[in-house]
Amino acid sequence: MNAPTHLSDRKLTDALAELHADPADTSAMQPHSDRLAFTDTEFLLRRETRGIRFQLELLKPDLGQAAQGIENTIVVYGSARFVAADEAAALLAAAQASGDAPTIARAERAMRNARYYELAREFARIVAEHSNRQELANRVYVCTGGGPGIMEAANRGASEAGALTVGLNIALPHEQGSNPYITPTLSYRFHYFALRKMHFMMRAKALVAFPGGFGTMDELFEVLTLVQTGKSKPVPIVLFGADFWNSLVNFQVLVDTGTIAEEDLALFHITDDPHEAWQRIRDFYRL
Repeated sequence: MNAPTHLSDRKLTDALAELHADPADTSAMQPHSDRLAFTDTEFLLRRETRGIRFQLELLKPDLGQAAQGIENTIVVYGSARFVAADEAAALLAAAQASGDAPTIARAERAMRNARYYELAREFARIVAEHSNRQELANRVYVCTGGGPGIMEAANRGASEAGALTVGLNIALPHEQGSNPYITPTLSYRFHYFALRKMHFMMRAKALVAFPGGFGTMDELFEVLTLVQTGKSKPVPIVLFGADFWNSLVNFQVLVDTGTIAEEDLALFHITDDPHEAWQRIRDFYRL
């Protein structure tokens, strides 16, 4: 009865051995007609097989999340450069001991920004504690870009509340690793930004954007565009940090110049309170 399974396992083991050849053997990157197509690194990395790689990056995280019951997420965006309050305090103490003015200034900035880390952590904890009380089909899970900073804070808050938490990381030249608070079986790494952003939206029931850099702006404005144009279903979009967002973007100028409509300002809400952010989401879905 078990023979077919054993045979299949053996075939897969043989294929796996071929796939994981000696990494020092550069011949794996040379064309060779006799390799199995799906174990042929050179073939899979060709420009012509890019569409296949797209499909794989779409399929793997989708199947993995579905298998673990992840259907509804709250996506948290924000800077990878902010640190926790205790780490910021240690940096400031070391900077002050050094007496170096630029180092002290950077450490003082880290202390100011650490409040966003702690607020993201609190927001995620609130979401997770609510979700833990729901039936499995109605639970929502915190999802981030999987890296440090605000992403780490949100994964951390959800993990500390005992909830599953998702990380969709991206392979970058400076090697951004996944933070340790992501549920290990829900930690995914992408090559393509476009596929990663698609996955953010596929299960998103709300998006919360904390202060961040170019990556956060890219993700936020893509979501706003998708919702504005009807390409994505309406979802609550919360911008966290009034001073930051109001000083960064004068949204009213876009209305005054006619580049967006007045009602487009209702697509998002700005707050500084994690409880208010969660309440906006609850009100939207009447939770």
